[in-house]
Amino acid sequence: MNEEFYRYLQHLHNFVQAQDKKIRALAKSMAILENEMKDLKEKPSIRVERIEYKFDQLKVETLEGTLNIGLNPTDLQGIEDFSVNNDQMSTPFSPKERMQMVVDIEEHMNNYIDSDLKSIVDEAKNQLNLRLDDSYTSFIKDDIKKQLPARIEHFINQHIPAERSPEYFEKYREKMIVQLKEEINRGVHTFLNHLPDTVKGMKTE
Repeated sequence: MNEEFYRYLQHLHNFVQAQDKKIRALAKSMAILENEMKDLKEKPSIRVERIEYKFDQLKVETLEGTLNIGLNPTDLQGIEDFSVNNDQMSTPFSPKERMQMVVDIEEHMNNYIDSDLKSIVDEAKNQLNLRLDDSYTSFIKDDIKKQLPARIEHFINQHIPAERSPEYFEKYREKMIVQLKEEINRGVHTFLNHLPDTVKGMKTE
């Protein structure tokens, strides 16, 4: 009887020790999780979808055909006197020529964005001493591509070719492509330079 009681006590002791180890392990895991949650709360939140227009760009949200990430704060002067609206300016293009030019330029610019935008963003980040993850590049890429068709239409409306010839149209097309590329480069730099204060803490010293 005493021997059986002793074995029972020994079994109970071992069981209690095993449970104590499990409880200690759970407590340690909970402490780690609590510390991680605390760290996450203290980190500046990065919500790309909410940093679209944080630097005086609310003034130009309704401006048709503007690459918003490329607008410098100084460019806003006199913006109220400039109205594009939805009216199409007359051009010497036939509907077929106009459509073909839009398609050609958009295809060229999409290829340019796919192949060169990352290096443009990386160069701007280096110049501005920023350390940002690739989510910003994806955001900028998507935003520019969404605005590209309207921006091309704007360029076509604003820059009317002086002659009707295939050679002149080709020069005209190349000129618009160069201007769009320059605008994208300026736009990326300006956008990153005017990130919200919550993200500026990610700048390197």
